Amino acid sequence: MNLAVAFGGVSVAFWFCCPFWMLVWLLALPLGLTGLVRGSIEYRAAARQNTSRTQPLVGLVLSFVGTSAAAAYMIFVLTHPDLPVQD
Repeated sequence: MNLAVAFGGVSVAFWFCCPFWMLVWLLALPLGLTGLVRGSIEYRAAARQNTSRTQPLVGLVLSFVGTSAAAAYMIFVLTHPDLPVQD
């Protein structure tokens, strides 16, 4: 079973479905990182078995997008202390 697609898809879906980004990045970051690790494991396994690498690659891309969005939002919040959310 390709868990990388599931982890990556959930991490990206949080950004589109939940308007509370201050809470979303706390969930999307670990899910995205888990998807990246799982995707690289699945990609290497698919390469060794000479099977299709499409699903692990999709999982890697989705996980990368979810992780990047979470990291970018975290950096944005930390570099802007004047935001009312941090009071």
